[in-house]
Amino acid sequence: MATWTWRFEKADGTEAAPAVEPEEFTTQGDAESWIGEVWKDLLAGGVDQVRLFEDATEIYGPMSLHAEEA
Repeated sequence: MATWTWRFEKADGTEAAPAVEPEEFTTQGDAESWIGEVWKDLLAGGVDQVRLFEDATEIYGPMSLHAEEA
């Protein structure tokens, strides 16, 4: 079974320690639901962007946690 995980990064792509304890997820939907709930806490803790991985394969990223300027 695949494991879905997030990599937490600063704006320059270096790894950042997340303010919220990350989990391992069994589905992409669960991982995306979790990031939707905690992204503001991650951003406040110094994470600028995230990447989603399925096992060792990057699915997408970097995805900025900064709100788009309207």
